[in-house]
Amino acid sequence: MTVKQSVLRALGEARGASVSGEALAQSLGVSRAAVWKAIKSLQGEGYRISAGTNRGYRLEECPDLLTAEGISAMLPLELAQLDLRVFDEIDSTNLEAKRLAMTGLSRCAVVADHQTAGRGRLGRSFYSPPGCGIYTSLLLRPRPDQLADVTLLTTAAGVAVCRALERAAGVQAEIKWVNDLYLNGKKICGILTEGVTDFESGMIESVVIGYGINFRDDAHLPEELRSIVGSVFGAEPPTVTRSALAAAMLAELLPLAEDLSSRSFLPEYRRRSMLLGREIVFSRAGGRFAAVAEEIDDDGGLVVRLPDGSRETLRSGEVSVRTAESAGTLPE
Repeated sequence: MTVKQSVLRALGEARGASVSGEALAQSLGVSRAAVWKAIKSLQGEGYRISAGTNRGYRLEECPDLLTAEGISAMLPLELAQLDLRVFDEIDSTNLEAKRLAMTGLSRCAVVADHQTAGRGRLGRSFYSPPGCGIYTSLLLRPRPDQLADVTLLTTAAGVAVCRALERAAGVQAEIKWVNDLYLNGKKICGILTEGVTDFESGMIESVVIGYGINFRDDAHLPEELRSIVGSVFGAEPPTVTRSALAAAMLAELLPLAEDLSSRSFLPEYRRRSMLLGREIVFSRAGGRFAAVAEEIDDDGGLVVRLPDGSRETLRSGEVSVRTAESAGTLPE
């Protein structure tokens, strides 16, 4: 953790009380000049920190900025040393995480305010405007004994983001198998998990879990997305900063990603599912088929019952809730 990150964490923990420069320097094991330099840098980034003779420093307000300092200050202490790379703009956080994996890095979180080439499943673009969302990719290097369970990472990420939203923002999202989160009937989050494979062995060396969440409404949202895309706070004033929510999501996801084999998150995934018990439509081999979503199995697969009474487990693919409009266009 840098001096700047440590200073911001200390001021945040003071909860609005003033902390002297001498006390900060002593607790952090740095010089008062280093504390002063960190304060000036934070103020330059937009953090409102008051300073006065014989009063010390006080954090008046945290701006809604995505910064390494802001996120790190909100992480639990056991994660305070997490390697954080935060960008105002980047092509894709998943691409950056994969580039970092190629350098040998084993664990890192990449966070961006804006993606110019955000990516979703099946090669689709992921709309990622500045100032409205949180775009994060977590790079992990699984142990050999964890490789059999890496397919559960998307499932774990869905639960982790839901937990963070409930804890930090007070909202309860639903999960649409396999990788989308919904709130009030609209999509607010997409998840994309990718593997980085060793060319010679063909084995997965690293995994990247990417998740983009719509924090607030975007006034410039394309017309074709307005009926299907929502956000956590809509047009209302947020009750939490983006840095705080970014930290909450990382704090929930990292422990689950380290313990996939326990499958402890599956009961909650099932409970939060917006599909179970409903008529759905799934796509396969260029066709669209009707079914009823019956359960989520222990490997995260969606078990469906077809019109002829047979059951099938979906491991991937496109799924949607069946509507009256689609009912007459599907094979029975």
